Amino acid sequence: MEKAIVKLSEAEWKVMDVLWEEAPKTIMQLTRRFQETTGWTKHTVMTFLKRMEEKGAIYHEEGERAKLYFPKIDRQEAALQETEEFLEKVFGGRMGLMLNTMVERKALSGEEISELYEILRRAEADRRDEEKTTAKAADGKDGGAL
Repeated sequence: MEKAIVKLSEAEWKVMDVLWEEAPKTIMQLTRRFQETTGWTKHTVMTFLKRMEEKGAIYHEEGERAKLYFPKIDRQEAALQETEEFLEKVFGGRMGLMLNTMVERKALSGEEISELYEILRRAEADRRDEEKTTAKAADGKDGGAL
């Protein structure tokens, strides 16, 4: 999957979630999936799919009876891009400010706090490993010259 920069609307995220989980899907399968919860008609779904294909988020292949739609972008890349945009727009790019806001609002459960500690422990270990690798590489370059 590509690492293209694609801005998705809320409705397009719904379609992408289905495609990421259950691709390929036809227009009619997607219409049946969303009709009850969103009221989307076949024409609405077709419009979304056309727009998403133009953005480079999805692609289709010709099936026996209908076009088959697949995601073209990676879920993690799309989520990361969306998160970075949100963080920049709402918190000026400052992760600490966002986390502080969540803590002040008591919006984090004990489980989420534990998960954050584990994420931070892994990030710190990765950073230390990277520093060691960088230091060893620098020593190797300068080590033979006198």
